Order: sequence, then C-alpha cells, then structure tokens
Amino acid sequence: MKGLNPVIHADFPDPDVVRVGDTYYMSSTSMHMFPGCQVLRSYDLMHWEHCAYVYETLGETARQRMEGNDPAKPRHIYGKGMWASSLKHDGQLFHVVFTSNDTGHSYHFTADAAEGPWTRQPMEGFWYDPGLLFDTDGRVYVAHGNRTVRVTELTADLSRKKEGGTDVIAVVDGNPRLGWEGSHFIRHDGWYYLFCIHWEPEHMRAMGCFRARQPEGPYEGGPFMELDLDGRNAGVAQGGPVQLHDGSWALFLFQDHGAVGRIPVVVPMRWADGWPVVDEVPKALELPSSRPEHEYAPLYEETDLTGCKPLSPLWQWNHEPHPELTELSGGLSITTDRLASDCTEAINTLTQRCFGPACEAGVCVHPEDLNIGDHAGICALMGCFAQLSVTRREDGLYIACTRRDAESGNVVTEAEEPLGSVCRLRARFDFVRDAVQFVVLDAEGGWREFGPPCQLVYRLDHFMGCRIGLFMYSTRKPGGTARFTGFRYQVKEESV
Repeated sequence: MKGLNPVIHADFPDPDVVRVGDTYYMSSTSMHMFPGCQVLRSYDLMHWEHCAYVYETLGETARQRMEGNDPAKPRHIYGKGMWASSLKHDGQLFHVVFTSNDTGHSYHFTADAAEGPWTRQPMEGFWYDPGLLFDTDGRVYVAHGNRTVRVTELTADLSRKKEGGTDVIAVVDGNPRLGWEGSHFIRHDGWYYLFCIHWEPEHMRAMGCFRARQPEGPYEGGPFMELDLDGRNAGVAQGGPVQLHDGSWALFLFQDHGAVGRIPVVVPMRWADGWPVVDEVPKALELPSSRPEHEYAPLYEETDLTGCKPLSPLWQWNHEPHPELTELSGGLSITTDRLASDCTEAINTLTQRCFGPACEAGVCVHPEDLNIGDHAGICALMGCFAQLSVTRREDGLYIACTRRDAESGNVVTEAEEPLGSVCRLRARFDFVRDAVQFVVLDAEGGWREFGPPCQLVYRLDHFMGCRIGLFMYSTRKPGGTARFTGFRYQVKEESV
C-alpha cells in the first residue's frame, strides 16, 4: 500500500503502536478531552480509523469538570490531563498505562480486545512517560522518567513496584532544554532496547537508543536520529519501533507541526550490528497491508446533529461533560449554569480535531433562547483561541469575531455587526499559514468573509493542536440555551 507522511495530518501526539496478529493499534495523548485515550486501528501502519476509547471519564477531580474552587489553581486542566500512554499486549490481554498530570497518578486499564470494554485496574506510583515491557519470563518492567530514566520492575498485575525487584537508573541527561524522556522499551534478538527522545540547545528533537543484555543494565548508546520532515526544522521523534507483517521494521513517531498539533510520522528502520539505523524520513511510503481491500472510516465526521443517532465517537468534549445541560433532539442544545468570559471557559464545548493542510467546518446556530450576554458559535479551540459567535445584547442579536492575541494575551474583537436573518457560520482553517478565516452566510444566500484571518499559535498552555469547537457560554446570566444543527466538515487531503 502507498501513503504519505505525515500518515495522519492531525494532533495524535505521543503515539504507541502494537501489532497483534494482522492488526496495528495505536494509543495517543488526549489531555483534557473526554472520552480519553483514543485507540486507532490499521492494517498497514499508514491508514487509520477509530477503534475505541479507553475511558469515558476519569472522575478524579473537580478541575476535570472545570469546577475547581481553589483560588490558587485554575478551574481547568489545560496542558495537563492524560499523557503519553504505553499500549501493550501480553498474549492474552491488552494493557494501557498512562499518567494524568493534574492528579499525579498513574492509570492502568485492560481489555480482552482493543475495541473494549476497558477496565480500570489498581495502580500505585507515578510512572512518567511509561514504557511497558512484558518479558518472556513473565516479569513486567516499566521505563519512566525525564532526564533520569529508570527501569523499574512491577508486580505481575502492574499494581505496584515489585518489592526487591529491579529498579535502576538506565540513562541520565542533564541538557538544559529537554532531557531524555518518552520511553519505549522492547526486547529484540537478546537485547533490551530503550528508545527515548531529547532536545538539546541549537538542535532539533532527536531519537536515542540504549541497549543492555539484561533489564537492570548497564545501558549503552545515545542519539541515532535527528531528521526533519517538510522542511520545518522540527525533529521527527518520540515513539517506538514496530515490526511489520513482512518482518521489516519502522519507527512510529510524531513531529511538532505548528497549530495543527503533533502529527504521526512513519520512518522505515533497519537493524545493523544490533543497533537501529534510519536513512531518511520519506515523504512517500509503501508498506505491506494485511487487508489491502479494507476501506478505512474517516477520522472526522459531519452530521446534522438531529439526534436521530448518537454522536459519532469522533467527537470529544473539552473537559468532562455536564450531560444534564445538553440535549440531542432536533439539534444539539447546550444550556449554561455558570458564567464564563470566552470559549476556553465554556463547559460542554463539543470538539473534533482539525486536519491539515486545510479543512473547513460550518454549523447553523439557532439563537432564539439566548439570554443577554450569551455567546454561541464555532471556534478554533486553543489557548490563543479564535471564535465566531452569535450574541444577544439589549438591542438585539449580533455576530462577533474575537480572538486572544498571542503576544499580549488580550482578547481582541476583530469584527461585529447586527445579525441578519440567517445564522450559518463557517471556519476555514489553513495550516500552511496557521490561520483561520471565519465566513458567514448573508441574507442573499452568499458566503462572505467576516473579520480578518486570525493567527493560530500552538503553545504549551493547552499543549494540544487546534480543535473545531461548538460552544455556548453566558457572561451575565446563566440559563440561556443555544441549539446547533447541520454540522458540515470537509478536509483537503494531500494526494498520494
């Protein structure tokens, strides 16, 4: 089968891939989105479709529901939440282990099949960027940490550190930018291999490999790959090796790609003298498929939102949802029960990933039940957000384009005017220029640009690629309702 890098032009960071039989499965970081820890499925490592979510909610903290009441902490978990999962199969069960960086806990889920259901199991400790290894003798290890990467033996059920078991420092890195982390741990041809990333000053992200004859070390090795894709001067890194159906090998990694996020990239790899070797990050790929006739379902969806069928699993909520304030009947209705200042503070914002190099999404907003001070519309959801909203004021309905400026942090109104008779909104995303242009449908049935293009900037405050969001919030009085119908979504994809 033929494909292109990036294999998915969307935010699927920190990927971990396992092949079971003829099928590849991938888990990825989902941060503050719920349901979380999405698992994808593929038969050729290049084309992917939704398989399952590991959890609906974690139910751990009020902040995950945007209900934090500690004045010393934010009410949200932006930039935190679920990070860097390790997805493995022990011959009988699937295992996922990850940390949630707002709780400081590690989480372990198991399933008979990747499609679920997934069951949470007890787990102690905080295994940062975990890399699980189920050894051939039945012992279980986790590689974990930043700058100082350790290999720690766990009990057979993964519930805790094994008393008297292996617990050693494998790698130490004191560079001032980003030390070794993102561990992936495998056994191959009599060696134990630890794949990590680091990021030295004046360099791109780089992949490293360390090996030892036994889990407790000693480990030898260092960087072996510092390569770019598409001339972005952003190293393709973090991930691990996977053996393909034909016996060949590849690295499944990601690259920072601006506002669209951190995107998955496949890099062919071979072994030479017991070490991984990579020649290049190819734009074009040709890899074997176990099911070449399979038609993959898209990773995005458009829908009328009428309630005739449940929401597609391709939708995720920004933070844990408040289902008592939403209804899917004749459209998606969102009611408020608190005040907010912009779309990043709104509860029950429904999202899908943006896709590059360009995509366009639109929705019809029904504003009849908005209160004065309410805003409802479509947004580019990130720290430096941009939103197009319908708002009710004392003298009627208006439409407004606002954004958060990346340099000043101020919220800027780019355009506003009284609303006409039609309220159909669109957002046109360009991830070559990292910008969104909002457009509206005028009374004559034509589309016109509304406000200037809004710059989209990836930052660590959200640590996530841009999302399309349908939002509703109140600034003066809770209790208003907005209804959304006719969501449309098109993606401009690169051709093979």
